[in-house]
Amino acid sequence: MKKEILKVLFICLLVLAMLSISAYASPPVDLGAAASFGVLGGQAVTNTGNTVINGDLGIWPNGASSITGFYPAGSYTGALHAADGVAQDAQSAVTTAYGILAGMTPTENLTGQDLGGKTLTSGVYKFDSSAGLTGTLTLDVNNNPDAYFVFQIGSTLTTGTGSSVVMINVPDGGFCNKYWQVGSSATLGTGTDFMGNILALDSISLNGGTLYGRALARNAAVNIYAAETITPQCVIPEPATICLLGLGALSLLRRKRSV
Repeated sequence: MKKEILKVLFICLLVLAMLSISAYASPPVDLGAAASFGVLGGQAVTNTGNTVINGDLGIWPNGASSITGFYPAGSYTGALHAADGVAQDAQSAVTTAYGILAGMTPTENLTGQDLGGKTLTSGVYKFDSSAGLTGTLTLDVNNNPDAYFVFQIGSTLTTGTGSSVVMINVPDGGFCNKYWQVGSSATLGTGTDFMGNILALDSISLNGGTLYGRALARNAAVNIYAAETITPQCVIPEPATICLLGLGALSLLRRKRSV
């Protein structure tokens, strides 16, 4: 039995080592308690249509108005945290992450330029005021798991109808590190296929499309006006969870042997 336990612990350590060198390596900011959320609002979350959130859904602060439009219209695969302690911790993590992102040194200032048609490599891209995306923005990861893309936007982020963010030269195991720090509000246009974690000081509006990331609004609402699919990227299992799964499988195997 001791040998079997040692084998499980060895596998646990091996899995954690593999995660540490995969696409989860070296994030520029830790989302902490907010990592499991697909949508987190500061005042409310509203939904219209068959939205699917592949993660947790919540609001904070305490006394925030409401979460509406889910079941039967929309759904979420994770947990609901309506102004509870988990949501409070998540908002605290978002506030910390927002400040870190805003304080990073820019690689390039793109003020006044549309992101559509651009191909960008790893770096921090700053807009003194608003930022717009009409068309396709290409993020060239250059097969580097330690690459990151941070967009510092002074006021609003707006995407045009049918716009998209795509990645090329992605390393094996995928790529996670895409962040949009928005000084006021973000609005994704109809049919936008977007990538990255949106951390907005005020509100986030989604108008039907896909978001491979998170919609995290600090002070105001997340409003989903048409069916949206939201999938948080790179949610890493806790080490304890990995090991407990292994020990559970071992226990099941022993029971079968004893029958």
